[in-house]
Amino acid sequence: MRMSHLLACVAFLTTPFAVAQEPVTAASDVDALFHSPDPKLDANKQTAYHIIKELIETGHWERADRYLTERYIQHNPLAASGRAGVVKFFTEVLKVKPSPIPAKMKTKVVAVVAEGDLVTVAYVRELKDPKDPSMRYTSTWFDMWRFKDGKADEHWDPATK
Repeated sequence: MRMSHLLACVAFLTTPFAVAQEPVTAASDVDALFHSPDPKLDANKQTAYHIIKELIETGHWERADRYLTERYIQHNPLAASGRAGVVKFFTEVLKVKPSPIPAKMKTKVVAVVAEGDLVTVAYVRELKDPKDPSMRYTSTWFDMWRFKDGKADEHWDPATK
């Protein structure tokens, strides 16, 4: 390899450069993502839909017993396991107050994948650019639930302390 090519390669590999990012976008029909021709998958997807819309999005944690098992295993390091633990996290720690439940979910959902007893929901997540707080960028967040007897029994997300 000639010295000029070597220098060009070194310069390319060591020079910081702007990386173009394609924005994460929501599906055009979010509600349709929460259905499946398989009755069990459809039921699990519908429960995930109500968890997002009624509990997470609008703060109606008084309805948690409709959608979460009492033992609700929590893998988010910020909230305790058990239905009571997650309700306490949202109502007492985050101090979420109920708001009217809309006809359709407002959360920007990218995809919903159901397999066996698991449902994973990927969302658009908009964040401030740490290098320029006046700018924003999108990334992806997810929630995954394991269902038992029609209710969410276990939960994962990428939250950190």
